[in-house]
Amino acid sequence: MKVFITILALAVASATGAAVPAATQKAVHMKDMSSRITNGYPATEGKAPYTVGLGFSGGWWCGGSIIGNTWVLTAEHCTGSDVTVYFGATWRTNAQFTHWVSRNNIINHHNADIALIRIPHVDFWHMVNKVELPSYNDRYNDFNERWAVACGWGGTYDGSPLPDWLQCVDLQIMHNSECQRTYGSSPDGILCVATPGGKSTCSGDSGGPLVLHNGGRLVGVTSWVAGNGCTAGLPAGFNRVTNQLDWISDNSGIAYY
Repeated sequence: MKVFITILALAVASATGAAVPAATQKAVHMKDMSSRITNGYPATEGKAPYTVGLGFSGGWWCGGSIIGNTWVLTAEHCTGSDVTVYFGATWRTNAQFTHWVSRNNIINHHNADIALIRIPHVDFWHMVNKVELPSYNDRYNDFNERWAVACGWGGTYDGSPLPDWLQCVDLQIMHNSECQRTYGSSPDGILCVATPGGKSTCSGDSGGPLVLHNGGRLVGVTSWVAGNGCTAGLPAGFNRVTNQLDWISDNSGIAYY
C-alpha cells in the first residue's frame, strides 16, 4: 500500500518521546508504512455516513469526507492518481455504491495538506450523507479541549492488514501550545489532538474526518503523526478546516455563515 505521512518540522520526535531541538527537525514524507486507527472501536452501521473510502489506482488507500452532493474533502498527500470512492461502506469494500473519479477532478491546495474531489452527484440518506463544515463565525475558534471522533479503515495494530470493518476513535483537541512544547514549533493551520494510551489515527486513515462530538462539524483532516509512531502517545496533527474555509468555498461553492 502506498501511503504518505506528512511529518512537518513540528512532527519529528525522538524515540523516547522527548522534543527534538528545532535545528534537528526535518520535513519528512514516508511511504509504504503500516497504517491504522490504533486502539479505537468498530463503528456501528451508519455511525459516520459522511466517511468515504478512497482506493487510488496506484494501490494505496485513504479516507475522505462528503461535504456536498458533488464534493469530497481529503488530504493532498493522498492524491496523485485516479480514485474509486466507496460510499456508505461500514464493511470496507462492501459499499452502498462506488464512483470512479479521474485525477482531473481532484483539486489540490498545494500550500496545505488538503484536497477536493469532484464526484458525480450523490443523494443523501442515513447511510450516505454529508458532514457540515464550521461556519465563518467559527473561523477563529480553536476548539481547544473539545472532543471529536475520527474514523477510517487503517489496520488495528502494527503490521496488521487493513480491517474490513470501519474503526473510529474519540480524541480530545489540545492547545497548539502543547504541541509546541512537545515538538518545538507550532505551524499555522494545524489542529493537534492528544493520543493517550496509543489511541490515534495513522497513515492509512489519511484524509479522513475529525468531527466534533457536539455540533457534528468537520474540524480536521487527518494529516500526520509523530515520527516515532502512532502509538507513542504524542500529539497527532490534522489540517485545520477553519483555516481553509475560503479555499473550500472558492473551489466548491460550499460555505456556512
